[in-house]
Amino acid sequence: MVIKKLWAKFKQRLGRNIFLLSFVIVLIITVPSRIRAFVDGPTALYETVNPSRQDLVQIVDASGVIMAREEAVLQFQASGKLTWVGVEKGDTVRKWQSIASLDRQSLQQSLKKKLIDYQSERWDFEQNHDDYNSAGLPIEKTVTNDAIKRILEKAQFDLDKAVIDYELAKLSYDLAVIYSPIGGIVTSVESPVPGVNITPAAARFVITNPDSVYFEVKIDEADIGQIQEGMSVEVVLDAYPDEVIEGIIQKIHFAAVTTRGGGTAFPVEISLPPNNALKYKTGMNGDAEVFVQKKAAVLTIPYRAVKNGQKKHVEIIIDRKIEKRDVETGLETDTKIEIVSGLTEQDLVIVAEKKTK
Repeated sequence: MVIKKLWAKFKQRLGRNIFLLSFVIVLIITVPSRIRAFVDGPTALYETVNPSRQDLVQIVDASGVIMAREEAVLQFQASGKLTWVGVEKGDTVRKWQSIASLDRQSLQQSLKKKLIDYQSERWDFEQNHDDYNSAGLPIEKTVTNDAIKRILEKAQFDLDKAVIDYELAKLSYDLAVIYSPIGGIVTSVESPVPGVNITPAAARFVITNPDSVYFEVKIDEADIGQIQEGMSVEVVLDAYPDEVIEGIIQKIHFAAVTTRGGGTAFPVEISLPPNNALKYKTGMNGDAEVFVQKKAAVLTIPYRAVKNGQKKHVEIIIDRKIEKRDVETGLETDTKIEIVSGLTEQDLVIVAEKKTK
């Protein structure tokens, strides 16, 4: 019992001492700051800044990828046996150079047959006209008998059909060889092995002109109103992170696209320097900064110092008092804002409350 009583008295005294100790610690921490705030005024409680003159550049950031304006996707128009492939991936080709071919032997025989059919129909056509003494003149001027008229009309139909059949066979024969409509580099080859039967979708060749590459970004609809053709752009590619590429906006697409996040954006084409040594390749990713507007030596303060209300305003310290001041702003960046009127370089502007330590 004695031990329990002694322990209770000890805890009671300890509790009082802890309370006193805590009170002393609070005084030690807060009193100096309160004294400092009393002596220094509001500047002890707030981060402040004097407006200063700086060059401001408004920038719109966007990510993009290198693409090519001239890219030809070549496929056969009919099925057949692939007999020859004249290119490999990475080869350079000239404009109208042949790329690949289907088996033309059967197509050539079919073309000969269609030609014979045409000649046969032509002779029948001429014989019918000779038999009925129309001399090739329009039927309505030479024939009065309906039966004869139908015979001559059928002869004309058969001849027209033979002509069309021949032209289709000739087209199939010509399309059995693929030619590149542009000069460039072979970037894709599907079914490169001759001797296999293919469908039009199975053999696909892609030719890209490396001199037509450009950098395409997608600008959010909230920023597209600030973008104009001819604006300067700085591009940094992931492949060359230490190199800044100077370009200009060449084209702003009229139609919007949907971004991965479900937003709306507009494709914008940016020029690249001459593609010497094939330095820029399609599919390369990078980032672009579009220089929307630039002003030199304008009065600026931190962006977060400006407050929005019925009018834009800031808080300034005058004679140890805080006063509200309406301001007119101009160009904005991520961190700075131009002050057109309302402040001078001598004003002490509150930016934010100081964080207590």
